[in-house]
Amino acid sequence: MHERKSLIIFDKVQLCPKARQAIKALVKDHRYDYMETGSLISIKRNVTDTLIPSEERRISMYPMDYEEFLWAQGDHTTVPLIKKVFESGKSLGDEMNRKLMCSFRLYMLIGGMPQAVVEFLETNNFRKVDMVKRDILKLYQDDFMKIDPTGRISLLFQSIPAQLNTNASRYQVSAVLENDRAERVLELISQMRESRTVLVSYHVNDPNAGLAGNKDLRRFKLFLADTGLFTTLMFQDRDFTENVIYDKLLNDKLGVNLGYLYENIAVQTLAASGNELFYYTFPNEATHRNYEIDFVLTRRNKICPIEVISSGYRTHASLDAFSEKYFERILQKYLVYTKDYRKDKDIFCIPIYMLQFL
Repeated sequence: MHERKSLIIFDKVQLCPKARQAIKALVKDHRYDYMETGSLISIKRNVTDTLIPSEERRISMYPMDYEEFLWAQGDHTTVPLIKKVFESGKSLGDEMNRKLMCSFRLYMLIGGMPQAVVEFLETNNFRKVDMVKRDILKLYQDDFMKIDPTGRISLLFQSIPAQLNTNASRYQVSAVLENDRAERVLELISQMRESRTVLVSYHVNDPNAGLAGNKDLRRFKLFLADTGLFTTLMFQDRDFTENVIYDKLLNDKLGVNLGYLYENIAVQTLAASGNELFYYTFPNEATHRNYEIDFVLTRRNKICPIEVISSGYRTHASLDAFSEKYFERILQKYLVYTKDYRKDKDIFCIPIYMLQFL
C-alpha cells in the first residue's frame, strides 16, 4: 500500500451498509482513496438506519460505449478519426462506412457490459457471450423482486422489446399490467430508472428549448440501458440456437420489425453523452395517425429533432412535417441511419456511429 497512490475498492457494498458508514473515518485518515461499487437497487434497500456520510460522491456509470468497446480490442484510432471526419462535414466513403457499420453491429450484439466484452475477447463465442448476458438479466430480475415482490417491475422490464415492437407512441402499461395505467406505476418507473437498468424517454408536450419543463410523466418509452442485453432479452425464452438475431444483425439482414434495435442503441448513445431523453408526437391529419420525432435535443436555445431509421434516407415524413410546423425553433435536423454521411437538402444524414458527437 502506497500513501496517496492506492485505491481501495469496496465491491458489493450493498451487502455491508456499515462499510459505507465507515468511509467517513477512512476518508478523514486521508492515506488512501476509496471506491464503493454494487447494485444500485440493493444499495437503496439496505441503508435503513445507516448514516450515509457526506463524503460520498455518486458517479453515474453506463455500459461501455463504442469507443471503449474498441479500446478493449486495442483500437485507439478509429473513433478519433470518425470524429475528425464528422467535424469536417465530409463523408467516409461507402466502403469505409460498411466496415464501420460491421464493427458497430458487433458492438450492438455484444453490448457494453464488461463481463460480456471480456467473454467475447477471450472466446469469440456468441453462445458463451449470450450466457453471460442471460446471467446478468437474471441478476436484474432478482433485484427487481427485492424492491417489488409483486413482480410488476419484472413484467414491465421483460415486456420492453414487445412494447417497442408494437411501434406505439408510448409504453402501454395496461397491456402489461392488467387494470393498471401509467399514472399508477410512476414510482415503479422511477425506481427502474434509478437502478440504471433501463432508460426512459419522456414525451414532451411542447418542443422548445425548455424540454424538461414540458415533459409528460405519464407518456414514456422504456429502453434497456445496454443494447447487448436487449438483443438477449428479445429471445430470452428461447434456446440460443434459435436466436437468429445474431446472424441477421451481423450480416446486415435485420428485418424492419427488428429496426427498434437501432432506436435502443441511439437511446444508449445519447444518454451516455449526457443528454436527457425526450420524444414528440403530433397528429397526421391525412392518415389520422401520429407523426413521431424519435428524439429532441436542445442546443443553444434551439432544438434539434432526430429521426432514427434502419434503412434508406429519402423518406422522412415525420421530420419534414415537424420542420414545417416548428421551423423557427430548429437549429439542425438529423436523420440517423446506417449509410454514409451526407446532406439531404437541410437535413444532416449521419451514420449511427456518429450520433455520439452531436
